[in-house]
Amino acid sequence: MEWDPETYLYVGIVPGIPGAHTQGATLDELQRNLKEVLELCLEEQPLEDAPRFVGIQQIEVAG
Repeated sequence: MEWDPETYLYVGIVPGIPGAHTQGATLDELQRNLKEVLELCLEEQPLEDAPRFVGIQQIEVAG
C-alpha cells in the first residue's frame, strides 16, 4: 500500500496476482477494494495457481 500525493489516494497491489491492484480514499476503502479485486482475480486464476507468499521487507536507502 502506498499514498499517492498526486491523486490524494491510497494505492494497493497484490504482488504476483496479475490485475490485483486498486485505490481508495481511505485505508478502509482501499482494503475493501483490494478484497473485491482479489476475489475477481482469483475467479480467473484459481488459488492453487497463485504464487506462494513468503513475506515482505521494507528497505531504506540513504539519500
